[in-house]
Amino acid sequence: MKNHRRQTIRHALYELFSSMRFAVGLLTILAIASVVGTVLKQNEPYPNYAFEFGQFWFQAFEKLGLFDVYHSAWFLTILAFLVLSTTLCIIRNGPGFIRQMRSYREKANDNSLAAMPHSQAFETDAPDIATVRAYLQGQGFRWRETPRDGGLLIAAKKGAAGKLGYFCAHIALIVICVGGLIDGNLPLKLGELFGSVVPETRNIPQSQIPAQSRLSGANLSFRGNVDIAEGKSADVTFLNAGQGYLVQELPFIVSLKKFHVDYYSNGMPKLFASDIVVTDKASGKITEATVKVNHPLIIDGIAIYQSSFGDGGSPLRFKAWNLAQPQGAPADLQAVSMNTQPLRANGKEYSLEMGELRVFNIENIGKPQDAPPTMGQRMHDAREVRQEKTLKNFGPSISFKLRDNQGQAVEYLHYMAPVEQEGGQYLMAGMRKTPAEPFQYLRLPLDDDMKIDRFMRLYAALRNPALYDEVARRATDKARQGGVIDAKLASQFGDSVKGVLQRFADGGFSGLEQFLDERVPADKRQAVAQTYIKILQGAVIDVMAVADDQAHAPQLKADAAHYRFLLDGLVAASGLHDYGAPVFLQLDGFDQVQSSGLQLTRSPGKNLVYLGSLLLVLGIVLMFYVRELRLWVRVNGRQVRVAMTSNRHNRDLDQDFRRHLDALQQLTRRP
Repeated sequence: MKNHRRQTIRHALYELFSSMRFAVGLLTILAIASVVGTVLKQNEPYPNYAFEFGQFWFQAFEKLGLFDVYHSAWFLTILAFLVLSTTLCIIRNGPGFIRQMRSYREKANDNSLAAMPHSQAFETDAPDIATVRAYLQGQGFRWRETPRDGGLLIAAKKGAAGKLGYFCAHIALIVICVGGLIDGNLPLKLGELFGSVVPETRNIPQSQIPAQSRLSGANLSFRGNVDIAEGKSADVTFLNAGQGYLVQELPFIVSLKKFHVDYYSNGMPKLFASDIVVTDKASGKITEATVKVNHPLIIDGIAIYQSSFGDGGSPLRFKAWNLAQPQGAPADLQAVSMNTQPLRANGKEYSLEMGELRVFNIENIGKPQDAPPTMGQRMHDAREVRQEKTLKNFGPSISFKLRDNQGQAVEYLHYMAPVEQEGGQYLMAGMRKTPAEPFQYLRLPLDDDMKIDRFMRLYAALRNPALYDEVARRATDKARQGGVIDAKLASQFGDSVKGVLQRFADGGFSGLEQFLDERVPADKRQAVAQTYIKILQGAVIDVMAVADDQAHAPQLKADAAHYRFLLDGLVAASGLHDYGAPVFLQLDGFDQVQSSGLQLTRSPGKNLVYLGSLLLVLGIVLMFYVRELRLWVRVNGRQVRVAMTSNRHNRDLDQDFRRHLDALQQLTRRP
């Protein structure tokens, strides 16, 4: 009883796995997964996905393995079952197809021939069998002759190779899936499952990564990335592995001699390539080559692709302005991009984490439309495949983080070149406290010499209470000369000027607003605010003049352009209250060192996939374009019957039957 039940279960599983509906179901799932793997960018660092999709969808997609679909456990499992299902299908149906290909069906009786849709009998005086044989041979038929009831049956066929398409298509599917399993690196997935391979999550030097996070050169398949600076070398590549990474050992050393990049006139990269030297670890053989995009170098079955480029650790020169003492000259600061160094400012210790130096910063500064585009405009733009863009290169920039001893960091993005906006020249500096936030930009106005020295002098004077008395005196004198106030209000006006300057120095415009909210009734707040702004806008001229006198610098010209410089200076001085750094690092120069991003790939299953694709095309051609025809000629005395059938019943079969029938009637007719 138990043996019978086991046989029943075994037979049911065999019927399921070898059935067409099971294979079609697996192929449907693979097709959907391939769409997901194509639309969703694969093998990105997980923080990128978390930032893009949010925590909820990131966790859902992570559990489904959608960030690395083609290497996920469920995808490889489906490939394995598809190989099993297709193999069983061939085992189950293959012998029958082979018998059909080899069979001539020479045992067909007269009744079955007469019952065929394409069958007709005719009489002739003396049929010449030799002539019939010659005709069949000329038409590409192969045949067998069988004596029957004093007569003869000729069973002919051609196009039996069409059934080979079944085998080619199914074998192609197996070969493609096996190639996918090989490139899916099933042994590595099993190692991660059983704990022998553990991705590293710490940011530590490559030499300190433990053995359980390192893969030997015998690893079956991998796709990793490595960044190499000019003059540097690498003998490993890094593989993204979920929340961490793995280190893949290479059988050779890759050295970057020189990186080349060409740009279009708008600053967009046009061509980039790497001059590399590959040294084999075992033999010492040296191979020099230039790797370009879509032109890889293949060594020991490993393809080296040019994938990206960036900063390779460039020496940087800064002017460090102490914002607590802006009246002093800036200090010179040396740093290297992509590195971390200590920074001491105003008695406190900080960590300066330099980011990437970008020499070109291309931004779209096209004007936004006044109104949303209509549907017609959208369709027109789609047909034209064109967008109105105004691209501009804003020049070099450097990103960095300043981290205090509590571990709190603020990220900054500083531009080196002046930026023109609305007719004014500015030095742009962005800051943000978290990567999820956009940068908030400061516009530091530049003087006639395209420097921020005069602004820093203005900023220092605005924060120096020792100058307020002189500023108030000058502002009061100008107000009296202009008839704005009389002698009785002079003292009160001077106190107001000093009070506004002090509150602005303490908190900028936000400090003034907070003071008004706390001290002034709501119904009078707007009028008092306008008065304070007018006092500040007038006093800033005297602040600048007093600062220039203190520095023995020439006075600022009294015109609209230079007054705008002072107003922009007030806005920038207010913004520095939220800047969050004790120093302002002005990028003053750099020596660019470029880095080449190389992708190294070992994909032994690729050739199997190519072979499977060729077999699949061949199988489809055979199945759809090679038609099997079977022809019977039954000769019994003076009576001849011609019957014909095909694996595809269409109009061509009717025409072929009529053509062969007419030809045989002519050949068997007495001359």
